[in-house]
Amino acid sequence: MLTRLLSFQQADAAFPSGSFAFSNGIEGLIAGDPAFDAAALVRTLTGIIRFRWADCDRVALILAHRAGTDPIRLGRIDAAIEAASLVEPMRLGSRRNGTSLLTAHVRLATPGAETLREAIGAGVMLGHLATVQGALWRALGLSDREAAAIAGYQLVSGLISASVRLGQIGAIEGQRALQAVLPLVAETLEQPVPQDPTGAVVLTGFTPMIEIAAMRHARADLRLFAN
Repeated sequence: MLTRLLSFQQADAAFPSGSFAFSNGIEGLIAGDPAFDAAALVRTLTGIIRFRWADCDRVALILAHRAGTDPIRLGRIDAAIEAASLVEPMRLGSRRNGTSLLTAHVRLATPGAETLREAIGAGVMLGHLATVQGALWRALGLSDREAAAIAGYQLVSGLISASVRLGQIGAIEGQRALQAVLPLVAETLEQPVPQDPTGAVVLTGFTPMIEIAAMRHARADLRLFAN
């Protein structure tokens, strides 16, 4: 029961992970399409889950969970995320979000958190969000499936929250969107993540629309979110 409660704590929007500062391209999409509505949000979330999270961030998180606090293995995973993230605002956002999450866990004295911070400071790791999530949540006793479930929920709920904060959809519409995409998150969680016998980290993702939106957002004069 304690492990389950800890998973609730990590998934809680009130946990100081710093994720509230990032829209991960949603603000840019809305700026480019004033007609962006709840249906468009569901389509966007579906694309992100299928074509980015499923085979990139989710895989990285699970591999990081398996690596524990081994900085060399985690550094390889970080490097793979960096290579799979073509757009600078998304790369930097992932690293900043990962650092914010890690900082909270250092202050909470989570086992292994200080080791990860030292590895990032030494340049062994970059501190991408998925890598930090996998390593820290394993240290809390969560399984890789539980860790991936938290990350998947946070991803979609965070993007929905950003849409609500931008005034593009209402709170109830946001909850309907969440209900619409959670089955896809659950389905994606069932996909196996095999361990490459060579130790290679292979991550794939293709979400050009949201990446273009993030690049345009980076040049905007007025922004609510960091990316």
